Amino acid sequence: MPQTPGLPVRRAALRLLDAVFRRGETLEQAEGAGLGDIRKAPDRALAKAIAGESLRWLTDCDALIDSATKQNLPDDAKVRMVLRIMLAQALRLDTPPHAVIATGLPLLAGGPRRLAHGVFSALVKPGRSVLPEAPTLPERVVERWGAQKASAIAPGLAFPPELDLALKDAAQTETRAVAMGGVTLAPGHVRLPRGAAVESLADFKAGDWWVQDLAAQIPARLLGDGEGKHALDLCAAPGGKTMQLAASGWNVTALDMSKRRLELLKDNLKRTGLKASPVRADALQWEPKHRFDAILIDAPCTATGTCRRHPDVLHRIGARQIPEMVELQRALAAKAAEWLNPGGVMVYAVCSLEAEEGEEQAAWIDAHCGLAPMPITAEELPAGLAPMPEGWLRTHPGMLADQGGLDGFFVARWVKP
Repeated sequence: MPQTPGLPVRRAALRLLDAVFRRGETLEQAEGAGLGDIRKAPDRALAKAIAGESLRWLTDCDALIDSATKQNLPDDAKVRMVLRIMLAQALRLDTPPHAVIATGLPLLAGGPRRLAHGVFSALVKPGRSVLPEAPTLPERVVERWGAQKASAIAPGLAFPPELDLALKDAAQTETRAVAMGGVTLAPGHVRLPRGAAVESLADFKAGDWWVQDLAAQIPARLLGDGEGKHALDLCAAPGGKTMQLAASGWNVTALDMSKRRLELLKDNLKRTGLKASPVRADALQWEPKHRFDAILIDAPCTATGTCRRHPDVLHRIGARQIPEMVELQRALAAKAAEWLNPGGVMVYAVCSLEAEEGEEQAAWIDAHCGLAPMPITAEELPAGLAPMPEGWLRTHPGMLADQGGLDGFFVARWVKP
């Protein structure tokens, strides 16, 4: 019997969700096995889009499902998983209901297809189901962040992000933005509409730019021009910040313990023609041969600030993961402080929305690392962003909403007396 067209893509999307909920994997980690039998790039992109929108709107889809059945469906029940991807397609990806049914119900072979059909049909009647303008965040996330912070962030999660580029030559910003049909929010930055195929964009092979979120571009900018001085990029791969530093004249040592990610960094350096010294090592065991004039710590973290591009993080990360990250971040900061020359500058950054990994860590560094705060100024930041009273920077996906938003980051800076 011939297979329903589009069914393998939906089955792959279901595998991706299953990997997130049952094994705690990221969507990226799940792609290898989850998309193994999906060869065509558009089909792979569709499977990822279905899974991503299911996760982005999960709380709201679950509320709709529960409103249409009296049965108590466990969070990981297959019928709930299938209904999630069915609703995400109908309500977010504009897939016709008949196509959703044709490719969704076969996923429940031997299961409660009648229940799924009934719930879905009840929910997609004209005028029946409308999702809110902003996703409803999971309850445990709201408890962690507080209602006010969560309500400010949620609007920035309604859509996947647009494509941000960092330019090798900031002097070309305006010219390149016009030529590529994009906009710029800061020198050396160009933003393009989402969905752009990266490798087909102008000058990809020439290495004149690389993909890097606007917020992720800020930490390296805060170190300024290198003028031949030595910088250490801790946890450097896949290399966006290393390339920024190299383009600003720094002699960069790029340290990372992941062989695979360091290979990506080397590939990026080769494509852009920028120079750096990659080192594979555990930063907590490594000892440098010389001290540095600047150190950038893009510390391992829960990465909850990337939730607009990686909505799985909202459902995987809980309070128990945060203390593990905090301990590692403090150890890295203490090491880095020892490796600075007098007058050297350290920037600490995390793509996390958790206060324990951001504001509380900055206060700890103030008290324990022998460094003097070096406040961030408004003049150093993209228009529309402002430092906190302490001289730190906090961004979140709800900021710069009219310009397309940005990831959540915490950034702080110190100088060694």
